[in-house]
Amino acid sequence: MSRTHHRTVTVGGLEVFYREAGPQDAPVILLLHGYPTSSHMFRHLIPALSDTYRVIAPDHIGFGRSSAPSAEDFDYTFDALADVTAAFVQALGVERYTVYVQDYGAPIAWRLALADPTAVEGVISQNGNAYEEGFVPAFWEPIWADAAHRTTSTRDALRPALGRAAVEWQYTHGVPDPTLVDPDAWEHDITLLQRPGQDLVQLDLFRDYASNRDLYPALHDWLRTSGVPVLAIWGRNDEIFAAAGAEAFARDAPGARVELLDAGHFLLETHLEEVAASIRDWRRTF
Repeated sequence: MSRTHHRTVTVGGLEVFYREAGPQDAPVILLLHGYPTSSHMFRHLIPALSDTYRVIAPDHIGFGRSSAPSAEDFDYTFDALADVTAAFVQALGVERYTVYVQDYGAPIAWRLALADPTAVEGVISQNGNAYEEGFVPAFWEPIWADAAHRTTSTRDALRPALGRAAVEWQYTHGVPDPTLVDPDAWEHDITLLQRPGQDLVQLDLFRDYASNRDLYPALHDWLRTSGVPVLAIWGRNDEIFAAAGAEAFARDAPGARVELLDAGHFLLETHLEEVAASIRDWRRTF
C-alpha cells in the first residue's frame, strides 16, 4: 500500500482535482465516479490497489473539489465531461489504462473508449450501465420524460432527486445491513449538492443522460471487435441499474466476468474487500 496524494491539474482553464497512489511505472487503473459523489467514493479502494497499480481518480467538473462553473458558463453534457477527462488523462501522460466505471463514470468512459479504442486495455463496470436491460423503469421514466419533452414541469419533477432523502436512498437501498454504510459518504455529497447553482448543473446532466443510449451500438461493436477484458461487478439489488445490465456484458464482451454481490448502488461502501480481490484476480489474466 502506498500513500494517497491529493492533487490538482489545470485542463482547459478548469481545475481538476484527483487522488493518486501507486508506482508511477505501474499499470494504470482510472477510477471514474458517478452521481452524486466524487473521487471520495474511491477513498478506500485506492489504497487497497495501490501496491500493484497506479490508481488515479479525478473529480468530474461540477463534482467534488474540481471546478464547478455555473450551468451558464459550462456545457454540462456527457460529451463535455468526457472531453475534460480525455484532456486530464493526456495531461498526466497516461497512454493506456484499465478503467473502473460507476454510474456517470460509465458514459464518460464509453466516450473515451470510442474516441481512442486502443487506450483502454480493460473495463471494470461497477453498476455502470451499457445496455437497455440495466435501466430500472421506475427510476428512469421521469428522466426519459424530461429528455423527450424538455418542459419546466418535466424538469421540476426531477428536483426531488437532489434532496437529502434521495441521496441517502442511493447509498442504503438494496443493502441488507445499512449500518455498514458510513453516513459521512452521503453527508459529503449532500453538502456539495447544496452549493449555489448545483441544482441547475445536475438537472442539465439528468436531461443529457438520454444521449448516452445512442452510444450503445458503437460501444457493443467495440466490445465485440476489440476483445477488451471486462469485469462487471455489481450490487445486484441496485434499483437504478439492475443486475441485468451486468449480465448483458457477456453478450458482447468475449469472456466477460460477471459477479453479482448482495449489495446496492454503492457497492464499495459494503463490499470493498470483495471488489478489490476480484479486481486483482481478474487483472492478473492480462
